[in-house]
Amino acid sequence: MLRLSAPFAFLLALIAGYITARGFAPENWWPLTILGSAMVVGLVDLAATRRQALALGWAWGFGTFVSSLGWIATSFTYQAKMPAAMGWVTVAALSAFIAIYPALAAFAARFVAGGLPRLLAFTGAFMVTEYLRGVLLSGFSWNPIGIAWLEAPGMAQMAQAIGAQGLSGLMLLSGGGLWLLLRPSASRAGRLSGGLLIALMLGLAGYGTTRMQETYYPDNPTLVIVQPNIGQDEKYSEGANARHLQAYLNLTRQALTKTDLSAGSAPQTDENTPFVSVDPLANINERTQTSDERSLSDTLSETIVSAKPTIILWSESAVFGLVEEDPALRQQLASILGPTDLLIFGGVAADRDDIGNITRLTNSLFVLNSRAQLLARYDKAHLTPLGEYVPARDLMEKIGLARLAPGDLDFAPGPGPRTLTIPGIPPLGAMICYEIIFGSRVTEYGKRPAWIANISNDAWFGPTGPPQHLAQARLRAIEEALPIARATPTGTSAVIGPRGRILAQQPLGTSGVITATLPPPLPATLYARAGDTIPLSLAALLLAAGLWLGRKLGPSRK
Repeated sequence: MLRLSAPFAFLLALIAGYITARGFAPENWWPLTILGSAMVVGLVDLAATRRQALALGWAWGFGTFVSSLGWIATSFTYQAKMPAAMGWVTVAALSAFIAIYPALAAFAARFVAGGLPRLLAFTGAFMVTEYLRGVLLSGFSWNPIGIAWLEAPGMAQMAQAIGAQGLSGLMLLSGGGLWLLLRPSASRAGRLSGGLLIALMLGLAGYGTTRMQETYYPDNPTLVIVQPNIGQDEKYSEGANARHLQAYLNLTRQALTKTDLSAGSAPQTDENTPFVSVDPLANINERTQTSDERSLSDTLSETIVSAKPTIILWSESAVFGLVEEDPALRQQLASILGPTDLLIFGGVAADRDDIGNITRLTNSLFVLNSRAQLLARYDKAHLTPLGEYVPARDLMEKIGLARLAPGDLDFAPGPGPRTLTIPGIPPLGAMICYEIIFGSRVTEYGKRPAWIANISNDAWFGPTGPPQHLAQARLRAIEEALPIARATPTGTSAVIGPRGRILAQQPLGTSGVITATLPPPLPATLYARAGDTIPLSLAALLLAAGLWLGRKLGPSRK
């Protein structure tokens, strides 16, 4: 059997990790993720000892994460309390820690005989460790390797049954099939098993492509998603709050008074193509209406809207101030709405003690109607470490780590996913920013919504973080078979269909409005009903199959 020197194998594992990450957004070169997976399967298979396999699994994980999480470092450039270099220290430290998960999977695989049994065991163990990465120590599910399937024809649709961890398992099996075909001294049976695995993946991809068709209904509510392109560098400048609120109001008002966009009034010529319009700011301001024209436009808009509400979606932290305590602010927000319109936006809520002191702050989503009434509120449950709270604050502050957002009072978590029932619109599931990355934890148990509003602030994260965040939302749409409307201040705002297809988006770093018909949900998927039980059961099956085959073919010595 071919043996590689330990330093060379370690270097190859780092390179394999870098190659694996090139399948993630924004590059989306998914065949490279298959290649990187094949490389790590081969390296673990050829490792001289279990200890070396552990090191190689760690090196691959570190290479994957450190080369794809650079957006975290960008967020530190907006924080004066910490040097910008601390961002890359954090990226390296986080990558080194979460690389332990694939390392443990590689170590476990070496208890099974080489070839197909070891591949099955590695895949099952890897799926378990990816699940643990998302739940232990608050969890960090960013960029499961299966996310690279999003741009591969059909494969991502398997998430309807097996979730993100299952897609990662399919990725390792694909790479492993390639390895078994090329494995030195492979038997005829080994090469045959590799070919069968690749044929299985092609069959799954073909099946997935047959499930991509989506149907839309013209009587669904209209979505207006506003992206003002307010960068993090200007968010807290002098006088910024009033300017930024006015930008949201102006864009929304201009979109609602365009009668051809109001309440989805444009005809739908194809039932499989939703009415979608993306308006950049330059186009919105292409003409100025006279007062008579505005009056006529408002009248026509009211007539149309009375039959069907328009849902306006603003980003996380779009409104500065305590909106629950400020009637004048609520009136200002409601002034742009038609009679049945609803505004969904992000802001902050506060709890106070008996003498009026703030005891608790929450990062919240609010729903406001045209009468300036707050109809619902959702409090973010899964908070972002360092962004909204400082874990182990005393220790972190001693080493120079503070919150990335201004303020010394940490946010408090909400109770978890909630379905908001609002008269006139389909039941709404709310997710704020980072929460959308956690599979099986985006909807309220036993009370499935018809769509998800995901408001976020991705202005922190440079050019690579926003497209990666959008990719996580697409995975959740497929897993739950629910449409997702996404609003961010700088991009990428989007409407995502229940099959994960992007129906409309406002490009990163631009100002504009998306107007689209809200797609309907599809029937609940197997994953939506059973959650992580499905991929964990599949992982257990793969582990058992690997152990059984390993005993048949001979024990592993190291």
